[in-house]
Amino acid sequence: MLHIYRQITGLERCWPVVIAQKREGVDRFPFEPVYVVGKPPTHFLRRFWFRQLRAMPWQISRMELESLLRILRKTDARLLHIFFGHIAVHLLPLVREMLDAVKRVLVRSESSRRAVVDLGCDENKIDIMRTGIPLDEFPFRERSFPQNGEWRFVQACRLIEKKGLPTSLRAFAGFAARYPGSRLTIAGDGPLLAEVQELARELKINNRVSLTGFISQEKLREIFYASHIFLHPSETGRDGNQEGIPNSMLEAMASGLPVFATQHGGIPEAIENGVSGVLVRERDHEALTRSLLEASQDRHLLSRIARRGAEVVAEKFDRRVQVQTLEELYLEAMAAPSAGT
Repeated sequence: MLHIYRQITGLERCWPVVIAQKREGVDRFPFEPVYVVGKPPTHFLRRFWFRQLRAMPWQISRMELESLLRILRKTDARLLHIFFGHIAVHLLPLVREMLDAVKRVLVRSESSRRAVVDLGCDENKIDIMRTGIPLDEFPFRERSFPQNGEWRFVQACRLIEKKGLPTSLRAFAGFAARYPGSRLTIAGDGPLLAEVQELARELKINNRVSLTGFISQEKLREIFYASHIFLHPSETGRDGNQEGIPNSMLEAMASGLPVFATQHGGIPEAIENGVSGVLVRERDHEALTRSLLEASQDRHLLSRIARRGAEVVAEKFDRRVQVQTLEELYLEAMAAPSAGT
Protein backbone atom coordinates (compact mmCIF):
# COMPACT_ATOMS: atom_id res chain seq x y z
CA MET A 1 0.00 0.00 0.00
CA LEU A 2 1.19 3.50 -0.83
CA HIS A 3 1.37 4.81 2.73
CA ILE A 4 3.52 1.83 3.77
CA TYR A 5 5.78 2.31 0.77
CA ARG A 6 6.23 5.96 1.73
CA GLN A 7 7.22 4.94 5.24
CA ILE A 8 9.78 2.29 4.44
CA THR A 9 11.43 4.26 1.63
CA GLY A 10 11.82 7.23 3.97
CA LEU A 11 13.85 5.33 6.58
CA GLU A 12 17.46 6.49 6.92
CA ARG A 13 18.89 4.74 9.99
CA CYS A 14 17.20 1.35 9.65
CA TRP A 15 17.52 -1.05 6.72
CA PRO A 16 14.10 -2.48 5.82
CA VAL A 17 13.33 -5.72 4.01
CA VAL A 18 9.83 -6.66 2.93
CA ILE A 19 8.10 -10.04 3.26
CA ALA A 20 4.83 -10.47 1.39
CA GLN A 21 2.51 -13.19 0.08
CA LYS A 22 2.79 -11.88 -3.48
CA ARG A 23 4.38 -9.02 -5.36
CA GLU A 24 2.50 -6.62 -7.61
CA GLY A 25 3.08 -3.13 -9.02
CA VAL A 26 6.86 -3.45 -9.34
CA ASP A 27 7.02 -0.38 -11.59
CA ARG A 28 4.88 1.66 -9.22
CA PHE A 29 6.69 0.48 -6.07
CA PRO A 30 10.34 -0.19 -6.94
CA PHE A 31 12.00 -1.68 -3.87
CA GLU A 32 14.51 -4.38 -2.93
CA PRO A 33 14.75 -6.76 -1.23
CA VAL A 34 11.25 -8.25 -1.28
CA TYR A 35 10.84 -11.86 -0.15
CA VAL A 36 7.68 -13.67 -1.22
CA VAL A 37 6.19 -16.41 0.92
CA GLY A 38 3.18 -17.54 -1.06
CA LYS A 39 0.11 -19.32 0.21
CA PRO A 40 0.52 -23.12 0.10
CA PRO A 41 -1.80 -25.26 -2.08
CA THR A 42 -3.63 -26.32 1.09
CA HIS A 43 -4.43 -22.72 2.14
CA PHE A 44 -8.11 -23.00 1.19
CA LEU A 45 -8.52 -26.12 3.31
CA ARG A 46 -6.71 -24.54 6.26
CA ARG A 47 -8.90 -21.46 6.07
CA PHE A 48 -12.03 -23.63 5.95
CA TRP A 49 -10.75 -25.69 8.91
CA PHE A 50 -10.09 -22.66 11.09
CA ARG A 51 -13.12 -20.56 10.12
CA GLN A 52 -15.85 -23.16 9.74
CA LEU A 53 -14.82 -25.94 12.09
CA ARG A 54 -12.89 -24.06 14.78
CA ALA A 55 -14.64 -20.66 14.47
CA MET A 56 -11.35 -18.73 14.63
CA PRO A 57 -9.10 -16.84 12.20
CA TRP A 58 -6.85 -19.05 10.08
CA GLN A 59 -3.17 -19.23 10.94
CA ILE A 60 -0.10 -19.89 8.83
CA SER A 61 1.06 -23.44 8.25
CA ARG A 62 4.27 -24.99 9.55
CA MET A 63 5.77 -24.69 6.06
CA GLU A 64 5.02 -20.94 5.93
CA LEU A 65 6.39 -20.51 9.45
CA GLU A 66 9.66 -22.19 8.51
CA SER A 67 9.97 -20.06 5.37
CA LEU A 68 9.46 -16.88 7.38
CA LEU A 69 11.99 -17.92 9.99
CA ARG A 70 14.58 -18.70 7.30
CA ILE A 71 14.16 -15.21 5.84
CA LEU A 72 14.42 -13.55 9.23
CA ARG A 73 17.60 -15.49 10.01
CA LYS A 74 19.06 -14.80 6.57
CA THR A 75 18.52 -11.06 6.89
CA ASP A 76 19.61 -11.00 10.55
CA ALA A 77 16.35 -9.23 11.39
CA ARG A 78 16.33 -7.32 14.65
CA LEU A 79 12.73 -6.21 14.59
CA LEU A 80 9.51 -7.39 12.94
CA HIS A 81 6.86 -4.81 12.02
CA ILE A 82 3.52 -6.38 11.11
CA PHE A 83 1.55 -3.60 9.44
CA PHE A 84 -2.03 -4.82 9.95
CA GLY A 85 -3.63 -6.26 13.06
CA HIS A 86 -5.52 -8.98 11.19
CA ILE A 87 -2.26 -10.14 9.61
CA ALA A 88 -0.74 -10.42 13.08
CA VAL A 89 -3.55 -12.81 14.00
CA HIS A 90 -2.73 -15.03 11.01
CA LEU A 91 0.97 -14.90 11.99
CA LEU A 92 0.46 -15.97 15.61
CA PRO A 93 2.66 -19.08 15.17
CA LEU A 94 5.52 -16.79 14.10
CA VAL A 95 4.85 -14.30 16.89
CA ARG A 96 4.88 -17.12 19.46
CA GLU A 97 8.12 -18.46 17.99
CA MET A 98 9.94 -15.14 18.25
CA LEU A 99 8.48 -13.24 21.17
CA ASP A 100 7.11 -13.69 24.63
CA ALA A 101 4.66 -10.92 23.83
CA VAL A 102 4.21 -8.04 21.42
CA LYS A 103 6.28 -5.12 22.67
CA ARG A 104 4.65 -2.18 20.87
CA VAL A 105 1.32 -1.65 19.13
CA LEU A 106 1.17 1.19 16.60
CA VAL A 107 -2.18 2.75 15.70
CA ARG A 108 -3.10 5.49 13.22
CA SER A 109 -5.46 7.51 15.38
CA GLU A 110 -6.74 8.13 18.89
CA SER A 111 -10.00 6.38 17.96
CA SER A 112 -8.00 3.28 16.98
CA ARG A 113 -6.06 3.50 20.25
CA ARG A 114 -9.31 3.46 22.23
CA ALA A 115 -10.58 0.50 20.22
CA VAL A 116 -7.39 -1.49 20.85
CA VAL A 117 -7.54 -0.71 24.58
CA ASP A 118 -11.16 -1.88 24.63
CA LEU A 119 -9.96 -5.16 23.13
CA GLY A 120 -7.71 -5.64 26.15
CA CYS A 121 -4.35 -4.24 25.03
CA ASP A 122 -2.12 -2.65 27.68
CA GLU A 123 -2.38 1.06 26.84
CA ASN A 124 1.27 1.55 27.86
CA LYS A 125 2.28 -0.53 24.82
CA ILE A 126 0.44 1.69 22.35
CA ASP A 127 1.93 4.50 20.27
CA ILE A 128 -0.02 6.66 17.83
CA MET A 129 1.85 6.62 14.51
CA ARG A 130 0.26 9.10 12.13
CA THR A 131 0.12 8.64 8.39
CA GLY A 132 2.84 10.63 6.66
CA ILE A 133 1.90 12.77 3.66
CA PRO A 134 4.66 13.93 1.27
CA LEU A 135 3.84 17.64 1.31
CA ASP A 136 6.06 18.36 -1.68
CA GLU A 137 3.82 16.13 -3.83
CA PHE A 138 0.64 18.00 -2.81
CA PRO A 139 1.58 21.69 -2.54
CA PHE A 140 -1.14 24.05 -1.42
CA ARG A 141 -2.95 25.95 -4.15
CA GLU A 142 -5.69 28.47 -3.51
CA ARG A 143 -8.88 27.50 -5.37
CA SER A 144 -11.09 29.85 -7.36
CA PHE A 145 -14.68 28.77 -6.85
CA PRO A 146 -17.09 28.82 -9.82
CA GLN A 147 -19.45 31.69 -10.49
CA ASN A 148 -21.36 29.74 -13.16
CA GLY A 149 -22.49 26.83 -10.98
CA GLU A 150 -20.10 24.33 -12.55
CA TRP A 151 -18.81 22.86 -9.30
CA ARG A 152 -16.33 19.99 -9.39
CA PHE A 153 -16.40 17.41 -6.58
CA VAL A 154 -14.03 14.50 -6.04
CA GLN A 155 -13.85 11.48 -3.77
CA ALA A 156 -10.81 9.18 -3.90
CA CYS A 157 -11.08 5.82 -2.17
CA ARG A 158 -11.55 2.10 -2.52
CA LEU A 159 -15.15 1.31 -3.40
CA ILE A 160 -16.03 -0.38 -0.14
CA GLU A 161 -18.78 0.08 2.43
CA LYS A 162 -17.02 2.24 5.01
CA LYS A 163 -16.22 4.96 2.45
CA GLY A 164 -19.86 6.15 2.46
CA LEU A 165 -20.26 6.29 -1.32
CA PRO A 166 -24.10 6.17 -1.27
CA THR A 167 -24.04 9.24 0.98
CA SER A 168 -21.75 11.03 -1.48
CA LEU A 169 -24.00 10.20 -4.43
CA ARG A 170 -27.23 11.21 -2.69
CA ALA A 171 -25.71 14.44 -1.36
CA PHE A 172 -24.34 15.28 -4.78
CA ALA A 173 -27.73 14.56 -6.37
CA GLY A 174 -29.31 17.08 -4.00
CA PHE A 175 -26.63 19.65 -4.77
CA ALA A 176 -26.86 19.07 -8.53
CA ALA A 177 -30.62 19.70 -8.43
CA ARG A 178 -29.71 23.35 -7.80
CA TYR A 179 -26.46 23.38 -9.79
CA PRO A 180 -27.03 21.07 -12.77
CA GLY A 181 -23.64 21.93 -14.24
CA SER A 182 -21.86 20.21 -11.34
CA ARG A 183 -19.77 17.07 -11.75
CA LEU A 184 -18.54 14.39 -9.33
CA THR A 185 -15.44 12.28 -9.94
CA ILE A 186 -14.99 9.07 -7.93
CA ALA A 187 -11.41 7.86 -8.23
CA GLY A 188 -10.83 4.28 -7.19
CA ASP A 189 -11.87 0.70 -7.69
CA GLY A 190 -13.39 -1.99 -5.53
CA PRO A 191 -16.18 -4.53 -5.00
CA LEU A 192 -19.00 -1.95 -4.86
CA LEU A 193 -18.44 -0.62 -8.38
CA ALA A 194 -21.65 -2.12 -9.79
CA GLU A 195 -23.70 -0.86 -6.83
CA VAL A 196 -22.29 2.64 -7.19
CA GLN A 197 -23.09 2.65 -10.91
CA GLU A 198 -26.64 1.43 -10.27
CA LEU A 199 -27.32 4.03 -7.57
CA ALA A 200 -26.03 6.81 -9.85
CA ARG A 201 -28.52 5.63 -12.50
CA GLU A 202 -31.37 5.48 -9.97
CA LEU A 203 -30.60 9.04 -8.86
CA LYS A 204 -30.42 10.13 -12.51
CA ILE A 205 -26.92 11.59 -12.06
CA ASN A 206 -24.96 8.95 -13.97
CA ASN A 207 -24.20 11.48 -16.73
CA ARG A 208 -22.67 13.80 -14.11
CA VAL A 209 -20.63 11.17 -12.24
CA SER A 210 -17.29 9.93 -13.54
CA LEU A 211 -15.93 6.63 -12.21
CA THR A 212 -12.25 6.58 -13.14
CA GLY A 213 -11.22 3.25 -11.67
CA PHE A 214 -7.70 2.97 -10.28
CA ILE A 215 -5.52 5.89 -11.36
CA SER A 216 -1.92 6.99 -10.78
CA GLN A 217 -0.91 9.53 -8.17
CA GLU A 218 -0.05 11.94 -10.98
CA LYS A 219 -3.57 11.70 -12.42
CA LEU A 220 -5.12 12.01 -8.96
CA ARG A 221 -3.20 15.23 -8.35
CA GLU A 222 -4.50 16.60 -11.63
CA ILE A 223 -8.07 15.87 -10.53
CA PHE A 224 -7.46 17.42 -7.10
CA TYR A 225 -6.21 20.69 -8.59
CA ALA A 226 -9.08 20.79 -11.08
CA SER A 227 -11.69 20.29 -8.31
CA HIS A 228 -13.36 22.59 -5.80
CA ILE A 229 -14.51 20.26 -2.98
CA PHE A 230 -13.41 16.86 -1.64
CA LEU A 231 -16.03 14.47 -0.24
CA HIS A 232 -15.33 11.66 2.21
CA PRO A 233 -18.47 10.79 4.25
CA SER A 234 -17.06 7.66 5.92
CA GLU A 235 -19.36 5.40 7.92
CA THR A 236 -19.07 2.37 10.19
CA GLY A 237 -19.52 -0.83 8.19
CA ARG A 238 -21.97 -3.55 9.13
CA ASP A 239 -19.00 -5.60 10.34
CA GLY A 240 -17.86 -2.74 12.59
CA ASN A 241 -15.06 -1.66 10.24
CA GLN A 242 -14.04 1.98 10.70
CA GLU A 243 -11.59 4.44 9.20
CA GLY A 244 -8.51 5.71 10.92
CA ILE A 245 -7.66 8.95 9.13
CA PRO A 246 -8.03 8.49 5.36
CA ASN A 247 -4.83 9.17 3.42
CA SER A 248 -6.62 10.56 0.37
CA MET A 249 -8.45 13.04 2.58
CA LEU A 250 -5.16 14.29 4.02
CA GLU A 251 -3.66 14.58 0.53
CA ALA A 252 -6.68 16.59 -0.58
CA MET A 253 -6.38 18.88 2.44
CA ALA A 254 -2.67 19.42 1.78
CA SER A 255 -3.43 20.40 -1.82
CA GLY A 256 -5.91 23.08 -0.73
CA LEU A 257 -9.22 21.28 -1.29
CA PRO A 258 -11.91 22.04 1.32
CA VAL A 259 -13.06 18.72 2.76
CA PHE A 260 -16.60 17.69 3.67
CA ALA A 261 -16.61 14.50 5.70
CA THR A 262 -18.27 12.81 8.69
CA GLN A 263 -17.88 12.56 12.44
CA HIS A 264 -16.38 9.11 12.11
CA GLY A 265 -13.35 7.21 13.35
CA GLY A 266 -10.20 9.31 13.37
CA ILE A 267 -11.49 11.98 10.97
CA PRO A 268 -12.29 14.53 13.75
CA GLU A 269 -8.63 14.26 14.80
CA ALA A 270 -7.69 15.91 11.51
CA ILE A 271 -10.74 18.11 10.91
CA GLU A 272 -12.34 20.55 13.33
CA ASN A 273 -15.85 21.23 12.08
CA GLY A 274 -16.16 24.67 10.56
CA VAL A 275 -12.45 25.39 11.05
CA SER A 276 -10.40 22.97 8.95
CA GLY A 277 -13.28 21.27 7.15
CA VAL A 278 -16.96 20.43 7.52
CA LEU A 279 -18.26 17.36 9.34
CA VAL A 280 -21.77 15.89 9.41
CA ARG A 281 -23.21 12.75 10.98
CA GLU A 282 -22.64 9.40 9.32
CA ARG A 283 -25.13 8.44 6.58
CA ASP A 284 -26.83 11.86 6.75
CA HIS A 285 -26.85 12.81 3.08
CA GLU A 286 -29.43 15.55 3.64
CA ALA A 287 -27.16 17.31 6.15
CA LEU A 288 -24.27 16.95 3.74
CA THR A 289 -26.32 18.45 0.91
CA ARG A 290 -27.33 21.39 3.12
CA SER A 291 -23.71 21.99 4.13
CA LEU A 292 -22.58 21.95 0.51
CA LEU A 293 -25.33 24.31 -0.62
CA GLU A 294 -24.60 26.72 2.22
CA ALA A 295 -20.88 26.63 1.42
CA SER A 296 -21.55 27.36 -2.24
CA GLN A 297 -22.85 30.74 -1.09
CA ASP A 298 -19.94 31.38 1.28
CA ARG A 299 -16.69 31.40 -0.68
CA HIS A 300 -14.84 32.89 2.30
CA LEU A 301 -15.73 29.81 4.38
CA LEU A 302 -14.40 27.50 1.68
CA SER A 303 -11.15 29.43 1.38
CA ARG A 304 -10.73 29.58 5.15
CA ILE A 305 -11.25 25.86 5.84
CA ALA A 306 -9.08 24.95 2.84
CA ARG A 307 -6.15 26.98 4.12
CA ARG A 308 -6.51 25.77 7.70
CA GLY A 309 -6.88 22.17 6.52
CA ALA A 310 -3.55 22.40 4.68
CA GLU A 311 -1.93 23.87 7.79
CA VAL A 312 -3.18 20.96 9.92
CA VAL A 313 -1.68 18.41 7.55
CA ALA A 314 1.65 20.25 7.59
CA GLU A 315 1.58 20.41 11.40
CA LYS A 316 0.50 16.83 12.17
CA PHE A 317 1.02 14.61 9.14
CA ASP A 318 4.27 15.66 7.45
CA ARG A 319 5.85 12.46 6.08
CA ARG A 320 9.38 13.45 7.09
CA VAL A 321 8.39 14.00 10.72
CA GLN A 322 6.30 10.84 10.92
CA VAL A 323 9.01 8.65 9.40
CA GLN A 324 11.54 10.06 11.87
CA THR A 325 9.15 9.24 14.70
CA LEU A 326 8.71 5.69 13.40
CA GLU A 327 12.47 5.23 13.13
CA GLU A 328 12.93 6.38 16.70
CA LEU A 329 10.40 3.75 17.81
CA TYR A 330 12.29 1.10 15.82
CA LEU A 331 15.63 2.04 17.36
CA GLU A 332 14.16 2.16 20.85
CA ALA A 333 12.61 -1.28 20.41
CA MET A 334 15.84 -2.77 19.05
CA ALA A 335 17.84 -1.35 21.93
CA ALA A 336 15.51 -2.81 24.56
CA PRO A 337 16.15 -6.27 26.05
CA SER A 338 14.35 -9.04 24.13
CA ALA A 339 13.33 -6.47 21.56
CA GLY A 340 10.86 -7.09 18.80
CA THR A 341 7.45 -6.21 17.53
